Amino acid sequence: MLDIIGKRFWFLLISGALALICIIFLVTFGLELGVDFSSGSILTVSFEQEVDQGQLERELAGLGYTSVSVERNPEGDFLISTVELTTEEKTQLKENLVAKFGTVNEKGFERVDPVIAKETARIAAIAVAIAAVGILLYITWAFRRMPSPFRYGTCGILALVFNVLVVLGVFAILGALFGWRINLMFITGILAVIGYSVNNTVVIFDRIRENLIKGVSSSFEVVVNNSLVESLSRSFNTSLTTVLVVLALLLFVGASIRNFTVALLIGIIIGTYSSLYVAPALLVVWEKGEWGRFIKRPSLVRPAAPRIKPALGKPHPTKTCPKCGSRYVEPAYEGRFRCKECSKIFT
Repeated sequence: MLDIIGKRFWFLLISGALALICIIFLVTFGLELGVDFSSGSILTVSFEQEVDQGQLERELAGLGYTSVSVERNPEGDFLISTVELTTEEKTQLKENLVAKFGTVNEKGFERVDPVIAKETARIAAIAVAIAAVGILLYITWAFRRMPSPFRYGTCGILALVFNVLVVLGVFAILGALFGWRINLMFITGILAVIGYSVNNTVVIFDRIRENLIKGVSSSFEVVVNNSLVESLSRSFNTSLTTVLVVLALLLFVGASIRNFTVALLIGIIIGTYSSLYVAPALLVVWEKGEWGRFIKRPSLVRPAAPRIKPALGKPHPTKTCPKCGSRYVEPAYEGRFRCKECSKIFT
């Protein structure tokens, strides 16, 4: 059987390094804010003659529009996002484009006021924060019958923060290299990533709960590892089918929802990873009190294979060993019981 949890410190080390890289990219490049968050104008136009997107971008730069973003939708229209334009400035821009490319058809014009942009950014941040708190409370409540249910919720949230951080880091790179700007569709994608990632994590945690109730092993580490192995095919198959749908949206719908589909695509991939290799690993580390081992280098030596124990029969319906917590006990003498795993005698 695969020993996923046995390599938990390596998975957490890789995840921590990836999170650190994303933080560095965010601090270095930042996020390119779209009109929804920074104010400005969006002019949608089409041309009767064939115009290349690169040509249009170069012409706008030559006209002095340095802070401009050009996208093309599936209908072939160009969405020009730039600083806030007055009616006169918009007319002047269209005249300049007519002089260069011929007839210009205006399909739409939208202006976002700075106050509205600031309020939009505030509401988006509140929405993400409320979603995170709600998820923490929900997971804690869902696993309330387990020992330390708050740990389940906290580990789920830490994995969730990791997912969002990676998506933000990738968009910081895309913004620096290709000028991609985040908008409300990006926030929608982030919220979708949060929901999808939590769904995967809850499925894994629920399998852990089932195996704990069944008494698969007295070792929490073994129970978690068995639960992960049992859930691997389900998680990968579900994620693969979802990725195919998102790829179809990205390829055939186009620029209008590009930020949403790319954020969701990255989130599904990294969310599958974190639900299998980050959240359960954190849960085991917390359960075993191994936080101090993060300052030590993980051992490259494979631990010895566990000794195979003989069959222990059925667990006792009510009695639990006070020493190791096993329910594999048998009657001993004078109303006492003996644990089959650690041999402790108890009443």
